[in-house]
Amino acid sequence: MKKIIFIANMRLPTEKAHGLQIMKTCEALAAHGVELTLVVPWRRNTIADDPFEYYHVKKNFKLVKLFSLDLVQWGRIGFLMQSLSFSLAVAWYAATMTHAGEAVYYSRDELPVWLLSLLGRRVFWEAHRGHMNIAVRSIIARHVPIVAITLGLKNLYRSHGAQNILVAPDGVDLEMFRMSVPKDEIRKKLGFDADKKIVLYSGHLYVWKGADVLAESAQKLGSDVSVVLVGGTDEDIERFKKTYGATGPIRILGRKPHHEISLYLAAADILVLPNSAKEDISRLYTSPLKLFEYMASGTPIVTSDLPSLREVLHDDNAVFFTPDNPAALAEAIMKLLADPEKQKRLSRQ
Repeated sequence: MKKIIFIANMRLPTEKAHGLQIMKTCEALAAHGVELTLVVPWRRNTIADDPFEYYHVKKNFKLVKLFSLDLVQWGRIGFLMQSLSFSLAVAWYAATMTHAGEAVYYSRDELPVWLLSLLGRRVFWEAHRGHMNIAVRSIIARHVPIVAITLGLKNLYRSHGAQNILVAPDGVDLEMFRMSVPKDEIRKKLGFDADKKIVLYSGHLYVWKGADVLAESAQKLGSDVSVVLVGGTDEDIERFKKTYGATGPIRILGRKPHHEISLYLAAADILVLPNSAKEDISRLYTSPLKLFEYMASGTPIVTSDLPSLREVLHDDNAVFFTPDNPAALAEAIMKLLADPEKQKRLSRQ
C-alpha cells in the first residue's frame, strides 16, 4: 500500500478554508487506498471539536501532532519562529520514524518541503499563493515536483525555472450538494423571507475576496433583494457589522458549520464571487473552494472577470462583471434576476 505523509502547518480545526481543503484532500486520498498520515503542529485552539467531526470527514487516515513553538500571536516574527520549529520537528519525524523514509511527503508549506528535500525524501509541494521566497526558489532549484491549483501559478513558477508541474484546481464533495428538499422549504428552515430575492456570498471577508464590493452594491439593488453574507473571522464579522450592518438590505450571518453551507447555497437565487483584481493572489492564482461549491449547488453565479476564475468559469455558466466595481456588480445582479430563463440556463451548466 502506498504511504503518504501530508504535512500541514495549521491550527486544526480552523475556521479558515485551508483546513477544509486539507482534511477533504486527505479523506479522498485515503479513500483511494492510500495509507495516509496527516501531520500538524501542536497549537492552542479555541475550537475544541474533534477535527474529523468538525469537518464531517471519515476517520480513514491518521492524525499526528508534533511540537512547535506556538508564537503566532507575536505577529510575523512569531509566525516565522513557529514555522521553523514545526519544520524542524517534521524533519526529525521523517528522519527517525520507522518506514517514514519509504513514504511520499506532500505539503502546501514550502519550508518543510525544502527541508525534506534536503533529507532526500520524496516530496511534493502544493502551491496556492504565488510566493517567491528563499524556500520556494530552493524548491525549484532542487526540482521538487509542484502541484499548482491554477494555470497562473504554473506560469509563474515555470518563468522561474520549474519544470515538473501539475495543475490541479481545488474541488468539491458532490455528495454534500445533492438536494431533494424544495427551495421554499430550505428558505423557511433558514428563516429567509419568502418574498425576497436572495443574493448570497459564502466565505471569508478579507478585502481581496471582494465581500466589501458586494456589500456596497447592496445599496444599488431593489427593495425586494436581500444580500446575505455567510462566513468570516470574528474580527471581520465585527468590522462588517459596524460598517454595513445598519444600512441597506444586508444580512451578516457569520460563520456556519460547513455541513450546513449547501443549504444556504441552495436557498439563494444568485451566488456572488466578487474577488478583487487589486492583488495577484486573487487576480491570477486563487482557486476558491466556494467556486466549486457554488457550481455544485446549481445556483446561478455572478463573478468578477478575472483570469484565475476564467480558468473554470466561462460565459455559458456564469455572469461576469468588472472587479472592484459595486455599480457593475449591482447591474449584473439585477439583469440576471430579471431574466429567469438565463438563470435556468446557467443552472444547468
